[in-house]
Amino acid sequence: MHADLSLWFDPSKCLIAGQWVAPAQRGTLPLFNPSTGAQIGDIARGTADDIDAAVQAAEEARHGPWARLSAAERGRILLRLGQLVTERIDDLARIEALDVGKPLKQARADAVALARYCEFYGGAADKLMGSTIPYLDGYTVYTLREPHGVTGHIVPWNYPMQIIGRSVGAALATGNTCVLKPAEDACLTALAFAEMAKDAGLPDGVLNVVPGLGSEAGAALTAHPGIHHISFTGSVGTGIMVQTAAAQNVVPVTLELGGKSPQIVFDDADLDAALPFLVNAGVQNCGQTCSASSRILVHRSVHDQLLERMAARYNALRVGAAMDDLDVGPLISAKQQGIVAGFLAQGADLETAAQATLRDLPEQGYYLPPTLFSGVTADHALAQTEIFGPVQVVIPFDDEEQAVQIANGTDYGLVASVWTQNGARQMRLARRVRAGQIFINNYGAGGGVELPFGGMGKSGHGREKGFEALYGFTTLKTVAAFHG
Repeated sequence: MHADLSLWFDPSKCLIAGQWVAPAQRGTLPLFNPSTGAQIGDIARGTADDIDAAVQAAEEARHGPWARLSAAERGRILLRLGQLVTERIDDLARIEALDVGKPLKQARADAVALARYCEFYGGAADKLMGSTIPYLDGYTVYTLREPHGVTGHIVPWNYPMQIIGRSVGAALATGNTCVLKPAEDACLTALAFAEMAKDAGLPDGVLNVVPGLGSEAGAALTAHPGIHHISFTGSVGTGIMVQTAAAQNVVPVTLELGGKSPQIVFDDADLDAALPFLVNAGVQNCGQTCSASSRILVHRSVHDQLLERMAARYNALRVGAAMDDLDVGPLISAKQQGIVAGFLAQGADLETAAQATLRDLPEQGYYLPPTLFSGVTADHALAQTEIFGPVQVVIPFDDEEQAVQIANGTDYGLVASVWTQNGARQMRLARRVRAGQIFINNYGAGGGVELPFGGMGKSGHGREKGFEALYGFTTLKTVAAFHG
């Protein structure tokens, strides 16, 4: 393992039933630093055997001491875990930066968010309540919220800490036991989190972690008959496979998939306030964000002015290694670099309004220049397809009706924002634009853990984050007692 990592756990092992164990087939996968392209270690290559052992451990754990803990006691464990994360924020940020390639300040924000998820769900654990229902004379009817049982969590490589926090945190708060399959491209902070969960007092088997390939460990997890709920974040194609596999066992699935999220800028918008959001939401984490704002829809009367100002910001972007802590880092892998390069080639027929300059970068790192395209029609491939790279397109519109039509003119519906000072227009578009989150005169609202998050259309279904996630990780039981 590369000395820069200084890990306090062994990434070549799986956590099953509270023990760090080598994968059944003793396989490993190479771990690369996206900033340099150099191999910095190896991780466990878990397979179906390891997933089966993890599910069995989780099943036993859900009937053990974990089942006898009160909701308040579960919450205290999560609060302790949040404190442990807080104490190691700098360590986690450094590991994430080296593993994922995102600038250090962005990785640190993710570690802060992970601690906040633990705090939020720790505090919410004993706040989830049922209800009583007025019914016929002689009956008392009430509802109970109960955990699903063993929940499966498949976490992508772009935001491991944040997505672990919002899915595993909510699942544990509601009394489930978990099997986590992190992405093979970036799983170090998942393993670190599991080690800290042990230190926080989480009983053995309540959280199990099996790294490995999606086609091996991931496929085994989604098809396992011992899984009672699946949370998946990733691509549309893989999401379809996950849901298809889960359907064979009639298992509910929460899917957070891709996006082609628009920011809609009207002629009365405060452009000074909008500019940082317009660019940053497209290039953060090198554009590898499901909720990235890849389409900028601009009223024609301010189109040229805004395009010029966005281009100036693009030209000033600093691209570099994660530990240099600049504006944009590398893509996650050589594979992703090739995919995004292919999309850039599709823009050959468009006007390149701006492209960041790449200077003094490691030759083997997975870098591409953040690129802003103009002269784009709403039906162009770059305006319809999720690129998952630092690429944005600017599209003009003439009136509110056309803006809504373009905004809703893709298969996705994850996030959107509306920039206007007109209050009535704000409310109209908040209702008319198809997206799971609508932001007015901002984008992302600071990533608040309290805000329910999820998509419409091919962006998925179900909601994570906030109190709403607790409902998704429970099943509702109705009790009707006749007492005369």
